[in-house]
Amino acid sequence: MKDIILKAENISKQYRLGQVGTGTLSHDLNRWWHQVRGKENPYLKIGDTNDRATKGTSDYVWALQDINFEVERGEVLGIIGKNGAGKSTLLKILSKVTAPTTGSIKSRGRIASLLEVGTGFNPELTGKENIYLNGAILGMTKKEIASKIDEIIAFSGCDRYIDTPVKRYSSGMTVRLAFAVAAFLEPEILVIDEVLAVGDAEFQKKAIGKMQDISRQGGRTVLFVSHNMEAVKQLCTRGLIMRNGTISYVGEINDIVNKYLADSTNYEVSKIYRNIKVNTINSIRKVEIIGDEPFHNHNETVKIVIDFNEQITNCNVGIALLNINKNKIFTTINSIDEAVNQLVCEIPSGLLLKGSYSLDIATFKNETVYEYLNDICSFQVLDFVNDYKIYGGNVGDLKIDCKWY
Repeated sequence: MKDIILKAENISKQYRLGQVGTGTLSHDLNRWWHQVRGKENPYLKIGDTNDRATKGTSDYVWALQDINFEVERGEVLGIIGKNGAGKSTLLKILSKVTAPTTGSIKSRGRIASLLEVGTGFNPELTGKENIYLNGAILGMTKKEIASKIDEIIAFSGCDRYIDTPVKRYSSGMTVRLAFAVAAFLEPEILVIDEVLAVGDAEFQKKAIGKMQDISRQGGRTVLFVSHNMEAVKQLCTRGLIMRNGTISYVGEINDIVNKYLADSTNYEVSKIYRNIKVNTINSIRKVEIIGDEPFHNHNETVKIVIDFNEQITNCNVGIALLNINKNKIFTTINSIDEAVNQLVCEIPSGLLLKGSYSLDIATFKNETVYEYLNDICSFQVLDFVNDYKIYGGNVGDLKIDCKWY
């Protein structure tokens, strides 16, 4: 018999684009009139899917649509997907920050959430006062909080500033304290949305270790959203992929990560939002990273294949490599003098550190940009390199002579 601690049933969330509220007064009156007559909300029948790459035809959009899943006690569930897929909206509904348009959430126990830096903290209160405030919100007594406060402060590493107002904290310090509060005040369900990316490497390692402890030893449940696939694989036991406001795949975490990255390394450009359109038709048809799997060892070359809709000539093609924080690491540029339908770029082996990467690709000539594709084709590099050639930080002005053909 499964011990289900959290259950989402037919969760959908609809927003009206361009509006602060639910819409116009006439729409609100129409909803009310249908409600008093016992009829369905008329605006549930309209609305576009949550695809940020398309303009759409309706003023309404479904940020989430028909979400169903269950989480067992002690399970660590990874939720992954592209930006705009609906992950954060789902976690806000699970945390009761916002209400679903349709559907219901059933949970057993307290839910603590880290959705954004500083969420739930009063900036005018000190770090210690915010610990007591957050504990009270979670239903803890003052005595229970006091018994944990020394551990919380020690884990956060904010001892020196604990009596300073939180408004003077850096984002990293705020996240440290918020995570420590959520983890040590022992909620039955801990919901975390990418905020650990703000912390430094040492704190991320501590936080992942703490989440493993509270799930394995404490029997508590963790829902973890992150774009860091290594952290997801290390921490989670099961996962789900979100796409355009729906759940597209559920399974064991290794299968989930491999499928997500495999889907990300192959893009039909017609589906991608184009940032710039200048003086020409769109020429790039497809971008693909070649390999048996979306993971590459540091001693393997990374091969990028660009297919064009038609032959192009007399222009430049540039590729920028981005790290997980979307900082540009380096660029490589190739001049096209003879007409081609396809270009291949090989990033040399031993060049990249362990981590997650994606690409910006542009075609241009002089100061004119013909086409620009942003943050596409995610892939992972495994294993650290001792004798590495490039530091995986923000060194975007660096240009690399990659092999083009």
